Amino acid sequence: MALKKICAACLTAMLISSAAMAADEAPSELEADSVEYNAATKKATATGQVFVKHGTDEKPDAISELNADAVEYDMNTGLVAAAGNILLKHGATRATGLHAMFNVITKQAHLIGNVIVVRDDMRITCNALTSNGQGYMVADGNVIATQTVAPGEKYPNGDTRTFTSERIDYFPDDKKHFIIPTGGVAKSEVDGTFTADQMEGWIDDEHYIGRGNAHLVSPARNMEAGGDQVDYLGKEAGKAVLSGNAWAYQDNNRIRGNRLTVYLADDGSLKAEEVTTPKLDVPKFDIPTLPTVDEAFDKPVATDDKPANVEDAAQIDKPAADEKSADETVTINPADEATSNEH
Repeated sequence: MALKKICAACLTAMLISSAAMAADEAPSELEADSVEYNAATKKATATGQVFVKHGTDEKPDAISELNADAVEYDMNTGLVAAAGNILLKHGATRATGLHAMFNVITKQAHLIGNVIVVRDDMRITCNALTSNGQGYMVADGNVIATQTVAPGEKYPNGDTRTFTSERIDYFPDDKKHFIIPTGGVAKSEVDGTFTADQMEGWIDDEHYIGRGNAHLVSPARNMEAGGDQVDYLGKEAGKAVLSGNAWAYQDNNRIRGNRLTVYLADDGSLKAEEVTTPKLDVPKFDIPTLPTVDEAFDKPVATDDKPANVEDAAQIDKPAADEKSADETVTINPADEATSNEH
């Protein structure tokens, strides 16, 4: 049995390597308990502790690996359909799911069912995820993205940030740029929560833009603010720019105006002033359409589904306050205010 496994794996590996080399000059390997190869269709079927590797050790960042219970590999297209105990690795990205489609040549991937993706300090759970292989991901269904910030000068005790929505577009190579087109919640355990009908942000810069019913809550400052649009500049500027029916209050003081700037420095002061407010321009992207597992091959792979755990996001209650004059400029400096840093 062991000899049969080794021979079948070696034979299939040589066949797959030849096809892959012709396509992108990188070899492939396939190992499994059982391997079948159809020379006419150039498809390989493997079951039992399947391992697929594409790339060379000379370029470790370009290596792709897939572990699964069952795999079907189309050498004409480079497309791999997998099911059962899936672990997909490419560069710094690790992903699991119940079913997966992955192209070893283009690096396009589509995972379905209890998906978990980990890259650097970000962890994403969702129902399905699609990647174009070029630094663009789309997470769909019950999406929770979590960033764990290590303790440092700005965050002595570290921080945990969560972003929840039904869909998140994510560009990890562009300062962790994300787009939430259908509304969501951004939460920091240190700073508070930010909600809006549409959201966009660059997590590395702590820069977030919310449009439509934008709402900012900072329990550490005992402050709450909102408007039609909020531009939250945390890392460098230390302020939030509110526009359109804008309002903000802290303790028992409240201000209103068409445009407000909330300064989030150590003194936590609020000030109303005229500002130029950028508009949230949510671009349209061509999401790659990949075939489903059933469409990819004549015989879809079946396996037992194994669910993954998904953590719930917590909520923060809003404080209450009295209202000040609508056009009044107010500066507030609470004596016992807790020092906090921006989103």
